[in-house]
Amino acid sequence: MLTALSLALAALLLLGAAAVPLARRPAGARFVHAGCLGACVVLAVLAFWALLASGGGPVLALPFGPPWGRALLALDGLSAWFLLLLGVTGGIASLYAMAHPAAQPGAVPPFPLLLAGMALAVVAADVFTLLFGFEVMSLASWALVAADHSRAETRRAARLYLMMAVLSAACLVPAFGLLVGHAGGFSFAALRAAPPAGWLATGVLVLLLLGAGSKAGLAPLNAWLPRAYPVAPAHVTALLSGATANVAVYVLARLLLDLCGPAQPLWWGVPLLVLGAGSAVLGALRANLEGDIKVVLACSSIENIGLITIGLGLALAFRGADLGPLAALAAGAALLHTLNHGVFKTLLFLAAGSVERMAGSRVLDRLGGLIHAMPATAACALVGIGAAAALPPLSGFASEWLLLQALLAGWRTGDVTFQVLAAAGTALAAMAAALAAAAMVRLFGLVFLGRPRTPRGAGAREVGRLERWALVIPAVLTLLLGLLPGPMLALAQPALATLLGRAAAVPAQGFALLGGSGEAVAWYLPLALLAVLLAAGLLVALVVRARSPLETRRGPTWDGGFIRPPDYLPFGDPLTQPSAAGLAQPLHRMLGAALYAARETVDMPRPGETRAARHRATLADPAHDWLVLPAGRLRGAVASWLERMRDFTVRRCLSFGFGTLVVLLALLAWLEAR
Repeated sequence: MLTALSLALAALLLLGAAAVPLARRPAGARFVHAGCLGACVVLAVLAFWALLASGGGPVLALPFGPPWGRALLALDGLSAWFLLLLGVTGGIASLYAMAHPAAQPGAVPPFPLLLAGMALAVVAADVFTLLFGFEVMSLASWALVAADHSRAETRRAARLYLMMAVLSAACLVPAFGLLVGHAGGFSFAALRAAPPAGWLATGVLVLLLLGAGSKAGLAPLNAWLPRAYPVAPAHVTALLSGATANVAVYVLARLLLDLCGPAQPLWWGVPLLVLGAGSAVLGALRANLEGDIKVVLACSSIENIGLITIGLGLALAFRGADLGPLAALAAGAALLHTLNHGVFKTLLFLAAGSVERMAGSRVLDRLGGLIHAMPATAACALVGIGAAAALPPLSGFASEWLLLQALLAGWRTGDVTFQVLAAAGTALAAMAAALAAAAMVRLFGLVFLGRPRTPRGAGAREVGRLERWALVIPAVLTLLLGLLPGPMLALAQPALATLLGRAAAVPAQGFALLGGSGEAVAWYLPLALLAVLLAAGLLVALVVRARSPLETRRGPTWDGGFIRPPDYLPFGDPLTQPSAAGLAQPLHRMLGAALYAARETVDMPRPGETRAARHRATLADPAHDWLVLPAGRLRGAVASWLERMRDFTVRRCLSFGFGTLVVLLALLAWLEAR
């Protein structure tokens, strides 16, 4: 199995090297993406096989590596779960890219390298291999973001992304250096045998949260995400959201729950719980305030990564309180939501790319009525939006329901402080779920319902067959993951065993999910819920059809009081339809001004003027999103520092990374001398 895995990794590296001359022609670019699709299918099959075989297995030593030893690969339960996610999302993104081989030739060569870096980081069994794969992933994703560097917007986004990648490396390398210096070896087995304690464990926790959290998009280090995602091609953005952010989650789970040992105290879960709850609320709120489809989805990714981090924090806390079943419940919710989020967010970003290509815009106020022009795309997008809004029986509801059950069991830890934090986390998670549902309703209504707002939108057409398959496959997977959460959690049993030990209990029974433990057990039966919803919908349709005295008439949904369109505007007047800023106005006034420095201006016509009133809402620069601080002086100082950091060149960023490596080597030499 590991031999086939190493061959798939080698194939991706060869594709990355061969893509430089092949990317100049559409046929060559299609060949590269087809090779990536085949490699991703192999990775997904191997991961699924490893999970069925209960994970584990020997460690494969590659014939190359650092001077102190060979690079090591292994495929345990946790690696197999995230490799399955990578194979599924990477294959779907590759299939979509095959439909548009000449979209951005500069984005073709780094794409297989991104897949190879993520796969190498996930299956690594030593510190060097994990860091090497992680940095290959970071550099390849930066190259993909900067592919269309002719635009100033792209250059600014790529520079900010590179800054965050350097910050991530500057924190992860010392964190692993502290672990290696304490354990005396680079393999994961050596790190497990000597878990950190005291100040060393605290330092590792802080550095890891800064390093992996900035890459995953956790607040307050999520400034790059709303800016980098919109400038990349659709298949690249789908892979960044569906897989790259989740690889950073894998690093968090691997170090905190596996390599740092099972004897860490309860308070280790508190920082993850706080950061996760803040990220979930801030991301969901921002998704309601933005007017660009990709930025809305990027903010939704921040919200979902926050929910996953809450699950990991609860698992750490419950394990520290010796509550094994509840730790398995929280860890299972985090793992399940990681897979679900990867699939439905890949679907949504690909649907956004199709809308942008066929309707000519990503701006919400320039779209509308696409449900008639692009029915297949609208149906697939509706499935993904329903999952992102946590509507049953789709995949997002199952994992978020399980997470809320774990939060509601926080009182069982016995620690009053953590009980209060768990109660606050429950309220914030529920608030984030409600805000996310509002954002998704707003997104679908403005893009697909109502009437077209521009001639280009009125002339949109459905996507091609290959692109349609790239949307249908994740839509079907989203529905299946929502209907079969119990079997998926049973499949994740090896991953739970890696995180919590062999005695971890799967919070599922057959097709059902179980929340809580002991006597207070809640059940979620997705198939039964689906049957009830179908029966209720059919009954309502029959009653309405039987009692309605008039014939059925069709009209535009979300028309906002539309009158008959005049002859000179056959698609209607956009000013009479709901706008993105108008729907978000209550949130702008309640929360946007305090948390995101939102401002709104109203251009009201004077008496006698016939022009329409206009409402404009603006937010702070995305690079300053995390400056949610009451101290204005500190806020201004950090903002000015960020302005200076924007002038960082690639040479300065790489020099900073090189200096970090030199400091790490000096630290290792000092620890070895002691």
